[in-house]
Amino acid sequence: MLLLLPLSVHAEQSTTRIEKTLSIYNDVWRQLDMNYVDTLNYEQLMETAIGAMLQKIDPYTVYFPKEKDTELKMMTTGKYGGIGSIIQQRDKIILIANPYEGKPAQRAGVLAGDKLISVDGVSTKGKAVSEVSNLLRGVPGTEVKLVIEREGEKKQLKFAFEREEIHMDAVDYYSVIPDTKVGYISLREFTMGASSEVSRALDDLVYQRGAESLILDLRGNGGGIVDEAIRIVNLFVGADTEVVSTKGKTEQACRTYKTSSAARFPDMPVCILVDHNSASASEIVAGSLQDLKRAKLIGERTFGKGLVQNLRQISYGGHLKVTTSKYYLPSGRCIQAIDYAERQRGKEAKRDTAGGILPDIVMQDDSQKVDITYTLYVKNMFFDYATRYHREHATIAAPAVFELTDAEIEDFCRFLDEKKFTYETETSKFFHDMVKMAEHEDIDSATVATLKALEPKLKPSFREAIERNKDEVKQMLGAEIVERYYYQKGRSEFMLREDKEVKRAIAELGSNE
Repeated sequence: MLLLLPLSVHAEQSTTRIEKTLSIYNDVWRQLDMNYVDTLNYEQLMETAIGAMLQKIDPYTVYFPKEKDTELKMMTTGKYGGIGSIIQQRDKIILIANPYEGKPAQRAGVLAGDKLISVDGVSTKGKAVSEVSNLLRGVPGTEVKLVIEREGEKKQLKFAFEREEIHMDAVDYYSVIPDTKVGYISLREFTMGASSEVSRALDDLVYQRGAESLILDLRGNGGGIVDEAIRIVNLFVGADTEVVSTKGKTEQACRTYKTSSAARFPDMPVCILVDHNSASASEIVAGSLQDLKRAKLIGERTFGKGLVQNLRQISYGGHLKVTTSKYYLPSGRCIQAIDYAERQRGKEAKRDTAGGILPDIVMQDDSQKVDITYTLYVKNMFFDYATRYHREHATIAAPAVFELTDAEIEDFCRFLDEKKFTYETETSKFFHDMVKMAEHEDIDSATVATLKALEPKLKPSFREAIERNKDEVKQMLGAEIVERYYYQKGRSEFMLREDKEVKRAIAELGSNE
């Protein structure tokens, strides 16, 4: 016999279990407070306990204490008070990696590659990137003082300027592809106002620059506000069209999102570029326009983040970003790829290979290829050479035409010699280990000698490897150099010239004419 418990009974049982767990937790706190040998940091321990608990649920349910309001604001609005620069840590040194064009740091003369020694008199030595970021951020209008070391300068440089409210544009680059009527928009994230930025970019592309079709680039876009995604879809499909629905535990978590107005570009041919880092709101835009036959998708299967988060205010000014439901596209397919409920059962949360959005045209992912270009990138050789190049060259050609010469590639190779750069393939590492193992095993000496004779042939020369991959090296190094002069927009313009997904999209849009 099947016994159905009333909802009130279930709620009562749930309340009893919560009260029991809270009682145990409070008792542990009391025992620690009374008996632990040293003084406890209550706030830090509480944040650690909550964080560990939420990690058992999913990566997206997160607690923000009042002290992290700035971080929360930046996530939802794209705004924060600071200097407008990305920083990175290398060998325990904090470097300026990327000052944003037009922001306080760039206007003050701070350059990529500068070593950040102190912020407002506080040394950055030994500090993590997050700690230094907190030093750099602050109330707009307050002064920040930086001490910097720059390659080629004998003395430390001092800067003093005001922090500003930094707003990061959701659309980080748009243009008409040269020699075509194809518009291109790169959308970085779905922060507040992202749909308005896309709409304004489209107006400029169509009515001022003559674009007749569109490539919307969502590669690397991790998502954001779902309402912004709905409004972007609404640019291409008419009113009262279902875009996505959510299903969750509560009535409020179950909702159907529809477009609300007439489409502004109902007949414009559209291609959307996606990759394995396109997630959440990106997948809503891409997946719904695919379902509605309004766009062709090109690239890689998307990440598969189909979980919806909402903010809930909690005690003492904190917030809980909590997963409340899952996304479902018009065709009924769920975007979510990983079943995090498995964690509650004590199992590993595995990825469903059917999750995410599969493009109409799948392009091979070369980003995981381990070759000379990858090694030069991860060892910061492109970055460091670009820093020197910028110091030695006052200007360069525009991104649309800039190209490194063979003589400059040779200069780059001399730079690698100077830096004692070494290059070893996984094959050569494996073969070296195999020879060592053969020497200790019961293998005849003649065979071991034959293996040793082969080993030098597998040890690569970085110069030969660069020659074999010269076009790719020129592109990656060129992009790093262009960014020193023309910042993020210049890099985007330069990289588009050899972007294989963009070229495929142009071909597809041309075939639709």
